[in-house]
Amino acid sequence: MAAFDITIAGDSAINLEFAKTISPQTSGMIRVAAQTLSDDPIPGVTELVPTFCSLMVTYDPCTIGYDKLCQRVRGKLRNLAAAESGVKRIVVIPVCYGGEFGPDLHTVSEHAGMSEQDVIALHSAHDYLIDMLGFLPGFAYLGGLDPRLHTPRLAEPRTEIPAGSVGIGGAQTGIYPLASPGGWQIIGRSPVRPYDPDREQPILYRAGEYLRFQPITRAQYDAIEAQIAAGGYQYDIIVEEA
Repeated sequence: MAAFDITIAGDSAINLEFAKTISPQTSGMIRVAAQTLSDDPIPGVTELVPTFCSLMVTYDPCTIGYDKLCQRVRGKLRNLAAAESGVKRIVVIPVCYGGEFGPDLHTVSEHAGMSEQDVIALHSAHDYLIDMLGFLPGFAYLGGLDPRLHTPRLAEPRTEIPAGSVGIGGAQTGIYPLASPGGWQIIGRSPVRPYDPDREQPILYRAGEYLRFQPITRAQYDAIEAQIAAGGYQYDIIVEEA
Protein backbone atom coordinates (compact mmCIF):
# COMPACT_ATOMS: atom_id res chain seq x y z
CA MET A 1 0.00 0.00 0.00
CA ALA A 2 1.37 3.44 -0.94
CA ALA A 3 2.61 5.40 2.09
CA PHE A 4 0.76 8.64 1.37
CA ASP A 5 -2.68 10.22 1.36
CA ILE A 6 -4.08 12.20 -1.56
CA THR A 7 -5.84 15.52 -0.97
CA ILE A 8 -7.30 17.99 -3.47
CA ALA A 9 -5.39 21.24 -4.10
CA GLY A 10 -7.75 23.28 -6.27
CA ASP A 11 -9.12 22.23 -9.64
CA SER A 12 -5.79 21.27 -11.23
CA ALA A 13 -3.55 19.86 -8.51
CA ILE A 14 -3.37 17.17 -5.87
CA ASN A 15 -1.12 16.76 -2.84
CA LEU A 16 0.51 13.49 -1.91
CA GLU A 17 0.88 13.78 1.88
CA PHE A 18 3.58 11.51 3.28
CA ALA A 19 3.77 12.68 6.91
CA LYS A 20 2.80 15.41 9.35
CA THR A 21 6.29 16.14 10.62
CA ILE A 22 9.59 16.88 8.88
CA SER A 23 12.23 14.17 8.84
CA PRO A 24 15.06 12.96 6.58
CA GLN A 25 13.05 9.78 5.93
CA THR A 26 10.03 11.77 4.73
CA SER A 27 12.25 13.97 2.59
CA GLY A 28 13.80 10.88 1.04
CA MET A 29 10.41 9.35 0.29
CA ILE A 30 9.24 12.54 -1.43
CA ARG A 31 12.39 12.70 -3.56
CA VAL A 32 11.97 9.09 -4.68
CA ALA A 33 8.29 9.70 -5.51
CA ALA A 34 9.13 12.80 -7.53
CA GLN A 35 11.91 11.00 -9.39
CA THR A 36 9.64 8.03 -10.11
CA LEU A 37 6.92 10.25 -11.57
CA SER A 38 9.52 12.21 -13.56
CA ASP A 39 11.15 9.10 -15.02
CA ASP A 40 7.77 7.58 -15.98
CA PRO A 41 5.53 10.62 -16.56
CA ILE A 42 1.75 10.50 -16.54
CA PRO A 43 0.19 12.26 -19.55
CA GLY A 44 -1.45 15.48 -18.37
CA VAL A 45 0.83 16.05 -15.37
CA THR A 46 2.43 19.47 -15.77
CA GLU A 47 4.62 19.94 -12.68
CA LEU A 48 5.89 18.24 -9.52
CA VAL A 49 6.51 20.44 -6.47
CA PRO A 50 8.27 18.79 -3.50
CA THR A 51 7.63 20.34 -0.06
CA PHE A 52 8.55 19.42 3.52
CA CYS A 53 6.00 16.62 3.92
CA SER A 54 4.17 16.37 0.62
CA LEU A 55 4.49 16.34 -3.14
CA MET A 56 2.15 18.55 -5.17
CA VAL A 57 1.21 17.18 -8.58
CA THR A 58 -0.30 19.74 -10.95
CA TYR A 59 -2.16 18.57 -14.02
CA ASP A 60 -4.24 19.61 -17.01
CA PRO A 61 -7.84 18.53 -16.27
CA CYS A 62 -8.57 18.63 -20.00
CA THR A 63 -6.05 15.82 -20.48
CA ILE A 64 -6.59 13.72 -17.36
CA GLY A 65 -9.30 13.80 -14.72
CA TYR A 66 -8.90 13.72 -10.96
CA ASP A 67 -10.03 10.11 -10.47
CA LYS A 68 -7.85 8.78 -13.28
CA LEU A 69 -4.85 10.76 -12.05
CA CYS A 70 -5.19 9.41 -8.51
CA GLN A 71 -5.46 5.88 -9.86
CA ARG A 72 -2.34 6.31 -12.02
CA VAL A 73 -0.31 7.91 -9.21
CA ARG A 74 -1.23 5.18 -6.71
CA GLY A 75 -0.33 2.53 -9.25
CA LYS A 76 3.10 3.98 -10.04
CA LEU A 77 3.95 4.55 -6.38
CA ARG A 78 2.34 1.41 -4.97
CA ASN A 79 5.63 -0.10 -3.87
CA LEU A 80 7.32 3.16 -3.02
CA ALA A 81 10.21 2.99 -0.57
CA ALA A 82 12.91 5.50 0.22
CA ALA A 83 16.10 4.47 -1.49
CA GLU A 84 19.61 5.69 -0.77
CA SER A 85 21.54 6.56 -3.90
CA GLY A 86 24.85 5.92 -2.17
CA VAL A 87 26.02 9.38 -3.27
CA LYS A 88 25.85 12.62 -1.30
CA ARG A 89 26.17 15.85 -3.31
CA ILE A 90 27.34 18.79 -1.21
CA VAL A 91 27.40 22.42 -2.37
CA VAL A 92 29.95 24.44 -0.39
CA ILE A 93 28.79 27.93 0.59
CA PRO A 94 31.69 30.18 1.69
CA VAL A 95 30.50 32.57 4.42
CA CYS A 96 32.08 35.64 5.98
CA TYR A 97 30.56 35.62 9.46
CA GLY A 98 29.94 38.62 11.71
CA GLY A 99 30.82 42.27 11.28
CA GLU A 100 28.83 44.22 8.73
CA PHE A 101 27.85 40.95 7.06
CA GLY A 102 26.48 39.37 10.25
CA PRO A 103 24.77 42.08 12.32
CA ASP A 104 22.87 39.53 14.44
CA LEU A 105 25.75 37.18 15.25
CA HIS A 106 26.06 38.75 18.69
CA THR A 107 22.34 38.25 19.33
CA VAL A 108 22.59 34.57 18.43
CA SER A 109 25.68 34.11 20.59
CA GLU A 110 24.01 35.76 23.58
CA HIS A 111 20.87 33.65 23.15
CA ALA A 112 22.97 30.48 22.88
CA GLY A 113 25.20 31.43 25.80
CA MET A 114 28.40 30.93 23.83
CA SER A 115 31.02 33.02 22.08
CA GLU A 116 30.61 34.25 18.53
CA GLN A 117 33.48 31.99 17.43
CA ASP A 118 31.72 29.00 18.98
CA VAL A 119 28.52 29.91 17.11
CA ILE A 120 30.47 30.05 13.84
CA ALA A 121 32.18 26.75 14.55
CA LEU A 122 28.91 25.04 15.46
CA HIS A 123 26.98 26.50 12.50
CA SER A 124 29.63 25.33 10.02
CA ALA A 125 30.32 21.97 11.69
CA HIS A 126 28.12 19.74 9.54
CA ASP A 127 26.19 19.46 6.28
CA TYR A 128 22.55 20.52 6.02
CA LEU A 129 20.00 18.49 4.09
CA ILE A 130 17.90 20.58 1.69
CA ASP A 131 14.33 19.57 2.53
CA MET A 132 12.71 21.82 -0.07
CA LEU A 133 13.05 25.00 -2.12
CA GLY A 134 10.57 27.87 -1.82
CA PHE A 135 9.83 31.47 -0.82
CA LEU A 136 12.35 32.75 -3.39
CA PRO A 137 14.12 31.06 -6.34
CA GLY A 138 16.95 29.10 -4.75
CA PHE A 139 15.87 29.62 -1.13
CA ALA A 140 16.72 26.31 0.54
CA TYR A 141 14.88 25.13 3.64
CA LEU A 142 17.52 23.23 5.55
CA GLY A 143 17.20 20.54 8.17
CA GLY A 144 19.62 19.76 10.97
CA LEU A 145 20.40 23.07 12.71
CA ASP A 146 21.92 22.30 16.13
CA PRO A 147 19.25 23.01 18.81
CA ARG A 148 21.75 25.19 20.68
CA LEU A 149 21.57 27.69 17.80
CA HIS A 150 17.78 27.90 17.61
CA THR A 151 17.02 31.62 17.89
CA PRO A 152 13.70 33.47 17.57
CA ARG A 153 13.14 35.57 14.49
CA LEU A 154 13.38 39.34 14.67
CA ALA A 155 10.41 41.02 16.35
CA GLU A 156 10.33 43.47 13.42
CA PRO A 157 11.51 42.09 10.05
CA ARG A 158 13.96 44.08 7.96
CA THR A 159 12.62 45.61 4.76
CA GLU A 160 15.63 44.37 2.80
CA ILE A 161 18.23 41.69 3.43
CA PRO A 162 21.16 41.57 0.95
CA ALA A 163 21.51 38.62 -1.39
CA GLY A 164 23.84 35.97 0.00
CA SER A 165 22.95 36.68 3.62
CA VAL A 166 23.04 33.64 5.90
CA GLY A 167 20.65 33.61 8.81
CA ILE A 168 18.87 31.70 11.52
CA GLY A 169 15.11 31.79 12.00
CA GLY A 170 13.79 29.68 14.85
CA ALA A 171 14.90 26.09 14.24
CA GLN A 172 16.11 26.71 10.69
CA THR A 173 19.07 28.22 8.92
CA GLY A 174 19.48 29.24 5.31
CA ILE A 175 20.86 31.64 2.72
CA TYR A 176 18.94 34.41 0.95
CA PRO A 177 19.43 33.96 -2.81
CA LEU A 178 18.07 37.43 -3.62
CA ALA A 179 17.70 40.72 -1.80
CA SER A 180 14.36 40.60 -0.03
CA PRO A 181 12.53 41.48 3.18
CA GLY A 182 13.09 39.00 6.00
CA GLY A 183 12.97 38.41 9.71
CA TRP A 184 15.80 35.95 10.27
CA GLN A 185 18.83 36.67 12.45
CA ILE A 186 21.63 37.44 9.97
CA ILE A 187 24.97 35.94 11.04
CA GLY A 188 27.02 36.24 7.84
CA ARG A 189 27.07 36.66 4.09
CA SER A 190 28.29 34.62 1.15
CA PRO A 191 29.70 36.10 -2.06
CA VAL A 192 28.16 33.23 -4.07
CA ARG A 193 24.68 33.49 -5.50
CA PRO A 194 22.47 30.40 -5.12
CA TYR A 195 20.26 31.81 -7.89
CA ASP A 196 21.49 33.45 -11.07
CA PRO A 197 19.08 33.51 -14.04
CA ASP A 198 22.00 34.04 -16.44
CA ARG A 199 23.85 30.94 -15.25
CA GLU A 200 23.56 27.66 -17.18
CA GLN A 201 22.13 26.08 -14.02
CA PRO A 202 20.25 29.02 -12.44
CA ILE A 203 19.85 27.31 -9.04
CA LEU A 204 22.99 25.71 -7.60
CA TYR A 205 21.27 22.85 -5.80
CA ARG A 206 18.13 20.74 -5.53
CA ALA A 207 16.06 19.28 -2.74
CA GLY A 208 17.76 16.21 -1.34
CA GLU A 209 21.26 17.65 -1.74
CA TYR A 210 23.31 19.28 1.02
CA LEU A 211 24.80 22.66 1.86
CA ARG A 212 28.07 23.05 3.73
CA PHE A 213 28.82 26.51 5.17
CA GLN A 214 32.56 27.26 5.10
CA PRO A 215 33.92 30.22 7.13
CA ILE A 216 36.07 32.66 5.14
CA THR A 217 37.77 35.98 5.83
CA ARG A 218 36.75 39.35 4.40
CA ALA A 219 39.75 39.21 2.05
CA GLN A 220 38.62 35.81 0.76
CA TYR A 221 35.07 37.16 0.37
CA ASP A 222 36.32 40.05 -1.79
CA ALA A 223 38.47 37.72 -3.88
CA ILE A 224 35.60 35.32 -4.56
CA GLU A 225 33.26 38.21 -5.36
CA ALA A 226 35.80 39.52 -7.91
CA GLN A 227 36.14 36.06 -9.47
CA ILE A 228 32.37 35.76 -9.82
CA ALA A 229 32.15 39.20 -11.44
CA ALA A 230 34.87 38.19 -13.91
CA GLY A 231 33.16 34.87 -14.65
CA GLY A 232 36.07 32.80 -13.39
CA TYR A 233 34.79 31.38 -10.12
CA GLN A 234 34.46 27.60 -9.84
CA TYR A 235 31.75 26.55 -7.42
CA ASP A 236 32.90 23.93 -4.95
CA ILE A 237 30.76 20.80 -5.37
CA ILE A 238 31.71 17.75 -3.34
CA VAL A 239 30.42 14.25 -4.05
CA GLU A 240 30.81 11.77 -1.20
CA GLU A 241 29.66 8.27 -0.45
CA ALA A 242 26.43 8.49 1.57
